[in-house]
Amino acid sequence: MSRQAVITPEGLEKLKEEIEFLSTTKRREVAARIKEAREFGDISENAEYDDAKNEQALLETRIAQLEERLRRTTVIDEKAIGTDEVGFGSIVHVKDQRSGDSQKFQIVGSTEANPVEHKLSNESPIGKALLGKKRNDIVTVEPPRGVKKKLKITKIEQP
Repeated sequence: MSRQAVITPEGLEKLKEEIEFLSTTKRREVAARIKEAREFGDISENAEYDDAKNEQALLETRIAQLEERLRRTTVIDEKAIGTDEVGFGSIVHVKDQRSGDSQKFQIVGSTEANPVEHKLSNESPIGKALLGKKRNDIVTVEPPRGVKKKLKITKIEQP
């Protein structure tokens, strides 16, 4: 049913910060909206009250989801990440064999993945292809869209 998630220490900190923000600041804002809407009178026909209560329900659901994710999360020990083989948490430098472009990715869990920050999920096509490989290995990646890529691992480093 629920599976164990792996997360970096940085990802754990962001998760805790989001839970803290939603549990304190956001809850107070929603409670204030509900109180204000009650003052408009009859709550049976009060759209502002209904909207605020719906927002409260969504907020509580989100907090519960994040707390559940936190309970089933294993934090990766960044000191244990080696540089001889690509593993979870590794920062991998690759060079596209066709275009010659170089890129750097960190392999993270799906909950932390953010391609804009060059954080790739260990479940993504590139992440899967890189896991377990060594420096100078060439991996073939077939992305969901686009053409096959051949990537050469040029460097593996710790975060």
